Amino acid sequence: MCDVLQIARSTFYYDAQERATGDDVTEAVVDTFHKNRKAYGTRKIKVKLRERGFIVSRRRIGRIMKEQGLVSSYTVAQYKPHKTACNTATTANVLDREFEQTEAKRFVVVSDLTYVKVQNRWHYICVLFDLFNREIIGHSAGPNKDAALISRAFASVKGDLRQIQWFHTDRGSEFKNQKMDELLETFEIGRSLSMKGCPYDNAVAEATYKIMKTEFVNQMNFQSLRHLELELYDYVNWFNKYRIQGTLGYMTPVQYRHAALKKVV
Repeated sequence: MCDVLQIARSTFYYDAQERATGDDVTEAVVDTFHKNRKAYGTRKIKVKLRERGFIVSRRRIGRIMKEQGLVSSYTVAQYKPHKTACNTATTANVLDREFEQTEAKRFVVVSDLTYVKVQNRWHYICVLFDLFNREIIGHSAGPNKDAALISRAFASVKGDLRQIQWFHTDRGSEFKNQKMDELLETFEIGRSLSMKGCPYDNAVAEATYKIMKTEFVNQMNFQSLRHLELELYDYVNWFNKYRIQGTLGYMTPVQYRHAALKKVV
């Protein structure tokens, strides 16, 4: 056929190899996209493909995603949560937007709450973030927005709570009350509150909840509190062990922590 068409055999073999390679790349892009909760765009897919031995440009990945109808969940418009009343405590903003922490022993933890529909009733999620490696170290869900919800998140933390030096949140009343004061005092954890009406003082928590809304909450239809708790546990496990982050050099939170501890040793 090459003689009849008057083309070099090398051209045929090159074209066949390119088609096979193209199919492999397309399959890898689709697989990476779906295995990561449809949350990754071209930048992160490129990193994950490199780990699998594929060197592919973001432009090509974008073209494949368009051909395969793959649309990142981040293209969906975000719903802005309602503002809650703040307390007037005199507690200072000790963190002062120092979000880049260099200690690997959970010295600074930030938190916030978000809401989610379970059937026809609002429920709430509380998550504790380690600023050092952006890892979710504690979480809880429940029907009430109160100190008990936050206490359960602390109870889920693995390890010694006394390793936490500072706990920073906004001025929601659920974070500043007698029950919370007693918990923090028991484990000798310092307190830091954002300035009134300034969401930037708790920017990491705010940004992470936006991620959770996009990648998790908005993609689920929770049938019960138990269903929410199970799905939240699964998402946190993926977030910590498998979700790469640009701020961590495209490592997962767990990978980043392990790499940091090896340097210390």
